[in-house]
Amino acid sequence: MIIVVAALGFANQADRDKAVELTKDVQMATRVEEAGCRDYCFAPDPAVPTRVQVYELWDDSDSLAAHFQHPNYLAMVELLANANIVSSDNQAYLVERGEPVYGPNGEKKSEFFAD
Repeated sequence: MIIVVAALGFANQADRDKAVELTKDVQMATRVEEAGCRDYCFAPDPAVPTRVQVYELWDDSDSLAAHFQHPNYLAMVELLANANIVSSDNQAYLVERGEPVYGPNGEKKSEFFAD
């Protein structure tokens, strides 16, 4: 599994809010139409009014690579081209294992990935 996280900085809050609104349909289309996409979200950061937090979850490298050729990705690039983005910090992480953060009854776990 691959997790992509990013922070997009905008010139001002109005530009950020406009970008989120303009891209919501493409975000949903990516989730629904693209094989291997488990989640794809560009959300306004509630603590930083000029930032969007990006979260993507992909089954594997092939599905993420295919995304970059998909019409949804090309539409997103076009929509954001004039959105006054002033910074972009992004990273992809390969996840070998995952497990719930809380136990079956909502209890806090004291240990993670113990074998």
